[in-house]
Amino acid sequence: MTPVVILVNPQMGENIGAVARAMANFGLTELRLVAPRDGWPNPNANNVAAHAVSILEAAKIYPDFRSALEGIHCAYATTGRPRDMEKRVITPAEAMDEVVKNDASGAACALVFGPERTGMTNEDIVLCDTIVNIPTAPEYRSLNIAQSSVVMFYEWFKAATENVDVARDLPSPAPKQEWLGLFDQLESYLDGAEFFRVADKKPVMWQNIQNFLLRGKWSDQEIRTLRGVLRSIWERRRG
Repeated sequence: MTPVVILVNPQMGENIGAVARAMANFGLTELRLVAPRDGWPNPNANNVAAHAVSILEAAKIYPDFRSALEGIHCAYATTGRPRDMEKRVITPAEAMDEVVKNDASGAACALVFGPERTGMTNEDIVLCDTIVNIPTAPEYRSLNIAQSSVVMFYEWFKAATENVDVARDLPSPAPKQEWLGLFDQLESYLDGAEFFRVADKKPVMWQNIQNFLLRGKWSDQEIRTLRGVLRSIWERRRG
């Protein structure tokens, strides 16, 4: 199993093609595109992809990031911008060691890149488990999406070709669909209980709640159990 590459709202076809070419260089095959700005297919992507056109032809298109997480258990957001949220930040090498271990244990991972101009939004980053930050010279930190993808894919290829001890004593983390279902259910209960008393503070509070829950790395059975507990409490409260 190899990680899935997700490009969120990519803007330039040339950059999509460059990412596909880097994927082929390092043995990655599955590309997902979230609402590409210039539509799809894009001939500019094919012109840059060279011998990786097959990756572009097989790319799956999604209307939003939530739907692009279908079947994904762990998502790593590549971004260089600081975020006003509690989210673990690690290097590409650390991240790819985890990805290889997760892949070997049956947990599907995604490497996520945001749009070229703005990067990922906080609303999308909160659905990822970890932020991956590529160390650069402080006087010039900016990397474009093609540069970032080469660094990430190289680190994955390096980690995947080394011997990695896979821990099998814990269940695989739940797929993102389970988490999204939990978040939707919990948010509706919190709204119904008027937990967010100041409307302007809800977005940040809700992001923080999602972040600390995600740090638990629960299995799908654990999430289903928690959802049952929440449903029981809610129904008792309403009764």
